[in-house]
Amino acid sequence: MVFIHDTELSLRATAALVNTLPTVGVDDVDRLATQADADAFFTEYPYTGAFDRDDAELTALRAIRPRLRGLWGASRDEAVPLVNAMLRDGHALPQLVIHDGYGWHIHATESAAPLPTRMLVEAAMAFVDIIRSDQWDRVRVCDADDCDAVYIDFSKNGSKRYCDTGNCGNRMNVNAYRRRKAGETD
Repeated sequence: MVFIHDTELSLRATAALVNTLPTVGVDDVDRLATQADADAFFTEYPYTGAFDRDDAELTALRAIRPRLRGLWGASRDEAVPLVNAMLRDGHALPQLVIHDGYGWHIHATESAAPLPTRMLVEAAMAFVDIIRSDQWDRVRVCDADDCDAVYIDFSKNGSKRYCDTGNCGNRMNVNAYRRRKAGETD
């Protein structure tokens, strides 16, 4: 395991949230356009604490995505002030907690804090772990020619090259195979 369980969950949710942006991936679809989209997201990536499930919360959730996406475009040293700003803006006050079948983990905001604030701070705390463990090279953008979705490489050997959003690995492998076969017939 590269990261502790709660850090990995947060990193997976953060990458998935960034990948809802219309400018990320192989198409221009906003995957967080409606409350139904948000409900589906939170079914796959559950969060504890208060949920308003209203237009204001959805707008605020959509607004944090570019800020989080900026972490993938930054070097480790450039990410430090971004992460610190997220923690400051969220009034982070880390506390050790245990609940709902999760082992001991850290909550860095009050459970009544707005959901987007909790998500931003939780993402920042997970990126603190990446930075401190010198694993920044695992913060990646998909290598597919037509995709810029983001992911964290959780593989043991750190060799993952493609995201999981659009079958990019399969598509690029088929393209490479076709190029090789075309070269053989020339």
